[in-house]
Amino acid sequence: MTFKFIDLFAGIGGFRMAFDEAGGTCVYSNEIDKYACMTYEANFGEDPYGDITQTRAEDVPAHDILVAGFPCQPFSLAGVVKYQSLGREHGLKDKTKGTLFFDIVRILEHHRPDAFLLENVKNLKSHDKGRTWEIIMGALENDLRYHVQARVLDARLLVPQHRERVFIIGFREPLKFEWPELEDRKPKLKDILENEVDEKYTLTDGVWRALQRHAERHRKKGQGFGYGIGDPEGTSRTLSARYYKDGAEILIAQKGKNPRRLTPRECARLQGFPDDFEIPVSDTQAYRQFGNSVAVPLVEKLAEQVVFSLRNQVMGSEQLRLTEMKS
Repeated sequence: MTFKFIDLFAGIGGFRMAFDEAGGTCVYSNEIDKYACMTYEANFGEDPYGDITQTRAEDVPAHDILVAGFPCQPFSLAGVVKYQSLGREHGLKDKTKGTLFFDIVRILEHHRPDAFLLENVKNLKSHDKGRTWEIIMGALENDLRYHVQARVLDARLLVPQHRERVFIIGFREPLKFEWPELEDRKPKLKDILENEVDEKYTLTDGVWRALQRHAERHRKKGQGFGYGIGDPEGTSRTLSARYYKDGAEILIAQKGKNPRRLTPRECARLQGFPDDFEIPVSDTQAYRQFGNSVAVPLVEKLAEQVVFSLRNQVMGSEQLRLTEMKS
């Protein structure tokens, strides 16, 4: 099955890589961060730069699948109050106005693709006391009439990182979809480490002392916050966009000297990017980009299942058509 997909809030192309691998053709991508666009262009040969809020839905090419790792934002009641003051009916869709999720909604509404795959932080389900999740699911199911499933998945079976994210999958038609069974590849942190690492990644005495003091303060308060020394035989904590600040969540122990932070290439590996993935930006920007990215091997598994479900639907429809022609 050949299919077309669009890549919204594209970042550095983690979704793009997964759906390319599943046999798709990306017909449109959009990302507003200029540094992420540099990395995207270096690896996919196109600059996705653009402001999705200023992009008309009709200017987005027709597609079969929409994918997006959208930002989490609180929804305002202002739009709803306005509709009520005018005596007009409003749907859950109206509650998303003023947010970036609204741009996904209006593109889905205009193009009605066969399927979509959305990703966000695990806490999206509890954000704003659950109200954000209620509005999102209501807009997708009640307003847009998609058949939606959602699940929190941890990438730790595929990459050596504890990384929980919520994935929302929707189909225009009520077809069968099964979440992938993730085989434990037994990934180990030591497997993604480089053999030779520049001294600039070793923490200075000042930074290392500050992290230790910070951890000790929290320990005395009975809190578990602080730096984390990665277990070479196990999995790391979650890589975040703030990693560029001090690398505190994932440090690598070194004999006879202060621990070090991961290199950008190690961060790429931690997220499942291949070693030929180009990193044309500064270390600071690279840390931000990989911290914001998806774990590619996990999205590849999801892409396979989404395409498998759509392919079965097409094959079933074709079989029905042939049966009707014979009868």
